[in-house]
This record gives sequence, structure tokens and C-alpha cells, in this order.
Amino acid sequence: MKYSRSKQIYRLQHTVKNPLKFNPFVYNKNFLLWTMLGIIGGLIAGVYWIILEHATEALTIIQGIYIIPLMTTAGLAAGLIIYKLGDPGEIDVMVDNIHFRGGRLEPKNNPAMILSSLICIAAGGSLGPEAPLVQVVGSTGTYIARKLGYKGEDIRSITIAGMASAFTALFGAPLGGSLFALEILDHKHVTRYYKAFMPALVASCASYLIFVLITHLQIGPAWDFPAAEDAKLGDIFYAVAYSLAGAATGWIFILLVRNFKWIFRRIKLPVYYKLTIGGFILGVIAYYIPLTRYFGHGQLTEVLTGSFSIQFLCLLLVMKLIAIAITATSGWRGGFIIPLLFAGTVLGLIINQLFPGQNLTLITVCCMAALNASVTRTPVSIIILLGAMTGFHNITPIIFASLTGYFLAPKSPLIRSQMVPERSA
Repeated sequence: MKYSRSKQIYRLQHTVKNPLKFNPFVYNKNFLLWTMLGIIGGLIAGVYWIILEHATEALTIIQGIYIIPLMTTAGLAAGLIIYKLGDPGEIDVMVDNIHFRGGRLEPKNNPAMILSSLICIAAGGSLGPEAPLVQVVGSTGTYIARKLGYKGEDIRSITIAGMASAFTALFGAPLGGSLFALEILDHKHVTRYYKAFMPALVASCASYLIFVLITHLQIGPAWDFPAAEDAKLGDIFYAVAYSLAGAATGWIFILLVRNFKWIFRRIKLPVYYKLTIGGFILGVIAYYIPLTRYFGHGQLTEVLTGSFSIQFLCLLLVMKLIAIAITATSGWRGGFIIPLLFAGTVLGLIINQLFPGQNLTLITVCCMAALNASVTRTPVSIIILLGAMTGFHNITPIIFASLTGYFLAPKSPLIRSQMVPERSA
């Protein structure tokens, strides 16, 4: 039985790793592996998204004062899962593994990551599904590569391809998702893992197609922003000005995360106590300001179409940044890219009320770009992602805003593992 299975694995390795004979095209069987990984990634992301939608819909009916016990209980449940099944780690651990462990992500942590993140996000945590899916699909890529006998840089490339396919499924931009997976690993040398770019792009295309087929989501922008005005030369100068506010907000968010991280580290209790405490605080915030609940994908449309005073928008921005920071540092699972896009939109609405008559779409997109570039150190990919997700195709102002946010970011990044020593490059 073991001999037969080993023989089948050997044949599969031989089939995948050796190029097609007499093939006159660039296409080879590595393309099949990348496509297969993308299909698997799209399936995982699609099923995860559908379960998350149903779970969120079921818990959305809980409103008012009952949000506090709901989120407290959700924190306890997620904490117990992590305590029993193992800590899946944070984004820092994932980036470190890509750099220093040959690009290998361990799939043994996936059950804890999937279950805990579904509970945290569905209950109303302020982090999104991007980080959990990147971990799960990336580790799936590692597992497939090792089973097929790949070694060294090939394993890293296939793992990165899995990560890119997860980003793309959620962001809806294969090129942007591929670049994001490379850029978040090393923002100073985007081409450091250049060999992974083509596998990432192929896997991303396959993943996006499968994800859309499963979820029936529309192809196109994720949000309906007001129609942008005709591009003008002055837009570039305005973009730089708006991005100053985005970069300043990025500084505030990073300081909040570091301070809350210090506070929660001082709590010498098992992980489920920290998640429970975090859930209680998040529940209180969501009770008083309901728009801070959830990771911002649906709430972004609400703030765009609603009518709010500048005082409320300022309060919403501050409390949303605090909610994201508490969610991230208390042990709740998820990613902060989409939540920061929501925060950038609120910041843009504040600027629009302070200086009425400006181009609202330009303001909000520039604030989103600068804030994310400042926090995640991904100034190139965020340009493409925002163009796809907002429908704002005049990317020149976004480039200026993103670069401004990036170069005005704190020297010490929020994701500490992005500070890779030059000798390890």
C-alpha cells in the first residue's frame, strides 16, 4: 500500500516538474501547478467567504447592549480555540518564515486560524479576512510544494503564489494582489523574490476567477464612489496635500498599536483572557458607535452615502483606529488592510467637510493610499489595488499620494519583520 502511494507521488512529481516534450510554447507544466494552486486558493477563499457571510448575517441581528456580551463571548471562544489548537501567529511570524525558513508556512496552524478568525470577524471584530486567508492558502502552497518534492527557492515561490492568490481573491486585482504579496515581504527591494512574480500572477488569475464563480460577486470596483471629475494638473498638488493627513493618521495608528501591544503584554494571563478582555472593550465601543463594528467592507458604503456631522466623523475615525488597534493587539485574528481603507475614507470625508467643494473621490482615495502605504509599506501595489477597488482610474494622483505616505512613514515599521538585515537579502 505504501509502495503504491509512493509510486503515485513520484509520478505526479515527474509530471509536474518536467516540461512538456515537443512543446513549442513558453507554457510548461509549472504553469499547471501555479494554476492548480490558484484554483485551490480560490476554492478556499470562496468557501471561507460564504461561511463568513452567513455567520455575519446570523450575528448581525444582535444589536444594542447585547453586542457587549456577544463580542466578549466571541473573544473567549476564539481564545479557547487558539489555546487548545495552537497559536497560528501574526503577520510578523508569516513574513519571518518567508525570509528565514525557506518560505515555508506550517499548515498545522490552519484549523486554529480558520475557526478563530471566523468567530472574530463574524462577531464584529475590526480586522478583515485577508491575513487569515493569506496564512491558510500560503501554507497550502508550502504543503503542495513539499509533497511534490520541490526544494529551496521553488518552495518559497509557490508559497508566495498561494499568498498572492488569497490577496487577489479578496481585492479583485490579480496584478495588485501579486505585487502586494511581494512588496509586503520587503518594501525596500520589491524584486527580491522576483522569481515568485509569475507564479503569483498565474495563481492570482485562477484564484480570482474561481472566487467570483463561487461567491457570485460582481467583477469591478468593490465600492461605488462618486464619479470623479476630469483630471487636472492641480490634482497632483492636492493629492500630496491630502496625503499629509493620511500619513499623520498612519503615525497615530502605529502609536496606538504599539501602546496597546505594550498594555496587553503586561497582562500575564492565558491568551483566552486577553481575547475576552479585547472583546468586551470592542463590544462597548460598538455599542456606542455601531459603525466601528466589523472590518469596514460594508460600512464604507454607509459612510459614503450617509450624511454625518464633522464632529461625528472625527469621533468615528478616532474610535475606529482604536478598535482596529485593540483587535490586533488583544489576539483577535484578521488583517488591517481593508479596515484602514475604511479609516482613510472617513478621513477623506472629514477633509471634504473642512474644505467643501473639493473632489470627494480624489480626497478619499488619496487618504486611503497614503494611510495604507504609511502603515503597510506597500506604496506600489496599493496604487493598483485602489484603482481596481474604487474605480478611480486616474492613478497619477494616487502615485503621488502613496509615495508621500510611504516616505513620511515612521522609520521603524509596524510589521517589525519587514526590517530585514541587508546580509540576509
